[in-house]
Amino acid sequence: MATAAVPYITFAGNTREALNFYQSVFGGKVEVSTFGDFNVPDAPADGVMHGALTTDDFAIYGCDGQDVGDQSRIRIAIVGDDLETMTASFDALGQGGRVTMGLAVQAWGATYGEVIDQYGVAWMFNIGSAA
Repeated sequence: MATAAVPYITFAGNTREALNFYQSVFGGKVEVSTFGDFNVPDAPADGVMHGALTTDDFAIYGCDGQDVGDQSRIRIAIVGDDLETMTASFDALGQGGRVTMGLAVQAWGATYGEVIDQYGVAWMFNIGSAA
C-alpha cells in the first residue's frame, strides 16, 4: 500500500448523511463502522466511529464528533503501511507542535496516533491495517 493523505472530517453527528450525499455527487462506495462495533464507552452505539467514501480517484473519511457543536472540523489522515517512515513523519510533525494521542496499536489492528503541528493543523496517522 502506498502512503496517502486523505481529508478526514469530523461531522456534528451526521456523518452517514454527509457521506451518502458525497456518494450521490461523486459515486463510489460508503463503508461505516459504529462506536458500538468497537464497544466504545460513553458514545452512541449507532454513531459513526469511522466512515469512508472511496471512489476510483480519491477517498473522504469522516466520523461523528461529540465535541464539535454544529460545525464540522477537518483533519488530514495519513494512511499507509511503512511503520518506520510514517513514525518519523509523525515525530517530525510533533516537534514544535503537540502530540494529542501517541502512536499505539488500536482495536482495528493498525498503529494510530494524532498530532497537531506547529501551525495548528491536525494530523491523524493510521499505519498498517486498512483504514
